[in-house]
Amino acid sequence: MMKTFVEENTALMYETLKELCAIPAPSHLEHKRAEYCKKWLENVGAEGVYIDEALNVIFPINAEGSDELTIVVAHTDTVFPDLEPMPYVDDGEKVHCPGVGDDTASVVVLLALAKYMLEKKISAPKGLLLVCNSCEEGLGNLKGTRQLFKDFEGRIAQFISFDGASLYSCADKCAGSHRYEVEVTTEGGHSYGKFGNANAIAELAKIITEIYKIQVPQKEGTKTTYNVGGISGGTSVNTIAQSAKMLCEYRSSDRECLAIMQEKFEKIFAEAKSDKVGVKVDLIGDRPCSNIEDEKLNDLRKMMSEITLEVAGQEIVYRSSSTDCNIPLSLGIPAICIGVYTGGGAHTREEWVEKASLVSGLVKAIKIMERIVEG
Repeated sequence: MMKTFVEENTALMYETLKELCAIPAPSHLEHKRAEYCKKWLENVGAEGVYIDEALNVIFPINAEGSDELTIVVAHTDTVFPDLEPMPYVDDGEKVHCPGVGDDTASVVVLLALAKYMLEKKISAPKGLLLVCNSCEEGLGNLKGTRQLFKDFEGRIAQFISFDGASLYSCADKCAGSHRYEVEVTTEGGHSYGKFGNANAIAELAKIITEIYKIQVPQKEGTKTTYNVGGISGGTSVNTIAQSAKMLCEYRSSDRECLAIMQEKFEKIFAEAKSDKVGVKVDLIGDRPCSNIEDEKLNDLRKMMSEITLEVAGQEIVYRSSSTDCNIPLSLGIPAICIGVYTGGGAHTREEWVEKASLVSGLVKAIKIMERIVEG
């Protein structure tokens, strides 16, 4: 039954992937993709599908009145700011397009899973939400998932995210992060007439240099990182810059390490200020660390390990990552992030997906769903 369905719907998955890739979806601007996903689901027979205020596309199955909901998500936004379709190349074996994998391919698998459940009349005794969610990337700050946990507060038993470019990789721990926009301001002036005045770009460069001198805390079983991801500022080649900005972050899979990084960053920001240099710091992203005992995740881990070995033929590899699962894990709710395709180049314009992996990804998703509805 499953094999026949997958074979009959493989071409549809490839078609859906191409159509979704043609719809740009920066975080907070997923409107058109949301409408596409809603219409797609309705066209295959889904009832009760709606788009919430955060641009999540929600397909509830036997969810009314349930306090033991399972939520399965794949996010519609990409990291790319483009508002026009990006180059799409299908070479027969791989599809190349910015955002094709993270997380568009996962959305395709989620939609195909919904079609399978509808055609086979599979219900979920304890209630299920299939969600094409918004704002997972960057400055989206997990807006879509936060909205889900606000609207269904106290009713969610477990959470599964389809995300990641490997069929045998699984994130069972979350990396928390703090993200900042930092603006440096100075008097500036004419590059010749006011030579010697503080230059906002130079002062910002000093801050960045200090950040890259940081020795991250070392703690067994954890990982801590930092990054400056964007800079802007200045007026012209012959103007001493009055303003310069950057986007930066630090992240860690450990709460204590995250607190240490916060202290280091805040010290650098504070020491950069003077009577001639202003430093404005805005927290624009806050992803929490995990707050759950490992044993609560054992059932999900066991299920994912068995299914991954069966489908991908390899032992599962567990890791920590920053995903939609940060929200449930921080609330003590079992959550896991699992890959349903194989690809590479995520967050670059050279991103690609192995087409055949979508087939294995759908098989994996169906097997996960069968275990969920069993109980």
